[in-house]
Amino acid sequence: MSHAPAPARPGFLYPGHAAEDDYPLMGSMVKPPAQVTLVHTDFIEDAHTVEALSEMGSLSRLSKGAEALAGSGIESVMWTSTSASFVLGLDGIRQQIETLEKILCVPASTTAMAFARAIKAIGAEKVAIAATYPEDVAYRFREFLDHFDIEVVHLASRGIVTAAEVGLLQKQEVIDFALANVREDADALLIPDTALHSAAWLTDLEQATGKPVLTANQVSFWEALRLCGKLAPQSGLGRLFEQIPEE
Repeated sequence: MSHAPAPARPGFLYPGHAAEDDYPLMGSMVKPPAQVTLVHTDFIEDAHTVEALSEMGSLSRLSKGAEALAGSGIESVMWTSTSASFVLGLDGIRQQIETLEKILCVPASTTAMAFARAIKAIGAEKVAIAATYPEDVAYRFREFLDHFDIEVVHLASRGIVTAAEVGLLQKQEVIDFALANVREDADALLIPDTALHSAAWLTDLEQATGKPVLTANQVSFWEALRLCGKLAPQSGLGRLFEQIPEE
């Protein structure tokens, strides 16, 4: 008699309130359903500026959030902010990961690192980016990807300053934004903001663009399951989830 695999128990630290409902939704979409634990972290200012994002991703903020997750039985932890990890550079990201792992004694990662891994996992070498951020923050994402030899063939910034506003974008707006920025010479389209809803629309986004689409909440959830050791092929969550690469 075979036993059903135990559900994954990922933990997420999510700054503020915008599109956090993507995480329990994805938890319900995978088989077996994942047990999602999400803690909201605080910040001084909801703004996509380097200064505000650096404060949002500070080790003191992350430590406080991690302490709220302690004892929850999670198997991995994600800092689910793309921009409040990549603006700090690779050293800053390493410090974020080390801080979380030290407090919670489980594997940790950030959304920015999840993007780098997910791009490699689908075999993409050239990417287009449709960023909701202001231009200077979007450029920092490209600089981050440079560390992993990922070529950016197109970069668009929508110039939205607050996460709260990004979280209000509806399905057709997101699909239109994707369509405007998909490029024939790109292997995939990246949409890098965890404040943007995407989980329910991943299949629609890929059908509309004809390309693999990687969104911030999608890659964060994928990375969380990978760190739990419980990645298995799934349908409905984009091409990233359809084939699981060998480690």
